[in-house]
Amino acid sequence: MQAVTAGVADIRKTAADAADRLKYYQQKTILFIDEIHRLNKGQQDVLLPFVEEGTLLLIGATTENPLYEINNALLSRVKLYILEALEAEDIKAIIKQALSDSERGLGNYNVNFAGNSLEILAAACKGDARMALNILETLVNSFQENGSLTINNDLLQKVIGQPLLKYDRNGDYHYDTISAFIKSIRGSDPDAAVFWLAVMLEGGEDPRFIARRLIIHAAEDIGMADPRALLIASAAAHAVDYVGLPEARIPLTEATIYLATAPKSNSSVVAIDNAIAAVKQMSKIKVPPHLADTSHSQAKTKLGKGQGYKYPHSYGGYVKQTYLPPEAAGLKLYHPSENGLEPRIRQFMQKISDLLNQPPHK
Repeated sequence: MQAVTAGVADIRKTAADAADRLKYYQQKTILFIDEIHRLNKGQQDVLLPFVEEGTLLLIGATTENPLYEINNALLSRVKLYILEALEAEDIKAIIKQALSDSERGLGNYNVNFAGNSLEILAAACKGDARMALNILETLVNSFQENGSLTINNDLLQKVIGQPLLKYDRNGDYHYDTISAFIKSIRGSDPDAAVFWLAVMLEGGEDPRFIARRLIIHAAEDIGMADPRALLIASAAAHAVDYVGLPEARIPLTEATIYLATAPKSNSSVVAIDNAIAAVKQMSKIKVPPHLADTSHSQAKTKLGKGQGYKYPHSYGGYVKQTYLPPEAAGLKLYHPSENGLEPRIRQFMQKISDLLNQPPHK
């Protein structure tokens, strides 16, 4: 059954036929559904009871991540098998088999490979045997003379052209690759990070998507350890919009290397997440009067806003003063790491803390 063209009526009819076959002939029915991810939720729900009671033995094939595309109820009743791309040696074996099979393959032709052309063909197919056989068939149909053909690198270039990279911009590999990219940067491995950047660029990934992820990573994983990282990532994003590909690959690479080799800290993420959690837990939050807005000429006299506020610059840059509301008094959210710039920030905060603990001047 093709999931693209199947409907609920098709599923019910197939299940009814399977039930009759089992009842009258004691024969089980295997239902193979190609591109099963194309079945919508309703169609999958219809399929579920027939699979659960054993009327149908279901085999589904999909190129998408079944964890996201298949209903949990249906997924829990099947076994999951992951089919990996073939290795280059497997592709070479399939090609050789096709060349030796005179009944189903090209065994009636005298075809051989010159130099390392077989290795180049196997590598260009990126583990896809169908692609390898299609290229081989095209070579034979287009260039053989009197049943004989020697495949060299020049002929391969004419057929293959630019090597294809299997990359689904909306699928599972898209998310796995960007995850590998970000984790390589977070792990301070510039070589791996640039490699995954190349995979995305060659696969046709939207460079603006990559630039957005660089900006997020600069703030999330580098943060205050090197605040310049956010500027570098933002500049790369601007360059992508300003010059476009292929030139934009260079600022994207520059930003990738800078971020991968920068000191790492997630203190900003921890601080804002803790702050949001604290805000959610409080029943009320009121801005202290001395911190309130005084832009209106009568806000201070009529509403008491701004009264008691001390302007830090009038006290040499710092003066002891409360900035949190009473409900959050003493709350500590930002904890500098020991990486990059943050030890200096820690020293500054310690200096402020020492000033806070000093006795008031008489």
